[in-house]
Amino acid sequence: MDLEHKVCRYYQLKQKQKEIEGELNDLRHDITTHCAQQGIAECEIGSYRVKIVQQNRKEYDHTKLYHSLPDPQLWRLLSKPDAAKIASLLKLKVIAEEQIKDAVALKTVTLLQVDKK
Repeated sequence: MDLEHKVCRYYQLKQKQKEIEGELNDLRHDITTHCAQQGIAECEIGSYRVKIVQQNRKEYDHTKLYHSLPDPQLWRLLSKPDAAKIASLLKLKVIAEEQIKDAVALKTVTLLQVDKK
């Protein structure tokens, strides 16, 4: 397979991926909306088991986080707030939770799990 063919195939697959992701988002929205209206978090539909899971995710405010960190070297490590990197720095006690408390907000995310019975 020559490079032009690979580039073409890559482009085609990326377009398909966008279409699939769009359809998945629409279906996820319809299913989670239905479950929310019914007041259910789990159910069986045909031969499928549907489960709605709520998760809280931390989102960091760039400006507040920058001002919370005393050492500019730390900011360079983060350059863009990355929850995994920040969690690592907290775990290693390089920074304290108290230091950045004003820069973090919790975001609730709804996850949809569909399994075949």
